[in-house]
Amino acid sequence: MSILIIEAFYGGSHKQLVDLLQEELEDCVLSTLPAKKWHWRARTSALYFSQNVPISEQYRILFTSSVLNLAELAALRPDLGKLKKILYFHENQLVYPVKKSQERDFQYGYNQILSCLVADVVVFNSVFNMESFLTSIGKFMKLIPDHRPKNLESIIRPKCQVIYFPIRFPDVRRFMPKHKTTHLKTMLSLKGNAAAVAPAMALLPAPEHRGPADGLQSLRSGSGPYDAHSGLEAAQPEGPGSSVMQVSALTQANSSDNSDSHHEDRKQNPAVNPCDPLGGADDQQRPLHIVWPHRWLEAVYCGCYPLCPKDLVYPEIFPAEYLYSTPEQLSTRLQKFCKRPDIVRKHLYKGATAPFSWAALHGKFRSLLRTEPKEDL
Repeated sequence: MSILIIEAFYGGSHKQLVDLLQEELEDCVLSTLPAKKWHWRARTSALYFSQNVPISEQYRILFTSSVLNLAELAALRPDLGKLKKILYFHENQLVYPVKKSQERDFQYGYNQILSCLVADVVVFNSVFNMESFLTSIGKFMKLIPDHRPKNLESIIRPKCQVIYFPIRFPDVRRFMPKHKTTHLKTMLSLKGNAAAVAPAMALLPAPEHRGPADGLQSLRSGSGPYDAHSGLEAAQPEGPGSSVMQVSALTQANSSDNSDSHHEDRKQNPAVNPCDPLGGADDQQRPLHIVWPHRWLEAVYCGCYPLCPKDLVYPEIFPAEYLYSTPEQLSTRLQKFCKRPDIVRKHLYKGATAPFSWAALHGKFRSLLRTEPKEDL
């Protein structure tokens, strides 16, 4: 157990990542706290772990997320402070969305800066996450009334790198039309990723041995590399793309009068199946399903057409044709697709999903977590 993984918020994308690392890498031991009361986890989890992580001479690497105050833990447990300390950012509190800047609690961002200063390696799940954090440090520290620390960005930046959130994509061939299944295999094999095809398709049992719910599990509980705001603070507003949610809610409200009859139609007509986008009724007569997946990279993999803001991390992930700049542009495109749902159903995604798969990223994580003995151990 040379790798010690500590997760102060063991749920959502945080849980998915550390579970994956523990399953796929050797010699890992996991210490966690349940994913609730996020504020208190950020404030006090270091003290808890200092008392509950067993002392061991086997540890060589400490991997943790930025919820933990790593500086406090290293001070309380000097034996852990000597390890190679890797800090992973799912989100950063310097730009986490709040309605007013006065509502931002200074302590959370300050804790993350301290953790970066103590860490040996700082890993972000996107370039946007990294740059938004680093370039906000100076402005953030100006909130201190006097005697402000200097040059923190230049101290932290050399430690930083980006490794996208790794996803074990499920086998969804059973739920996709043939033309999209063929396209999916092609996308997985692009740009030297041929080796990723077999592992990606073999991660779950063959389609004929799986129930219908399993194939869509990633849409409900998976995590994407841009899930920067996953389950961390219920009181804070929606994360990126909230305008999609608003339009979707508006669409739902406008069609509420027909919701009961539509439900009855679906019960009486089994061909109306969102998992069978090209089967059954004519494409022009079947309604278009607009979803808020919250796990984008998985949704696209499963055949969804993404409509994302031209902001935050989305331009880093999606080609330009899937981005909108204003709510009016979003509304116009949604109206077009609702009138012609066949455009979406027949569309083949022009971006790439393979670079975000565990098959493509496992080498980077293995290199990151390799044991590197230190002289003072």
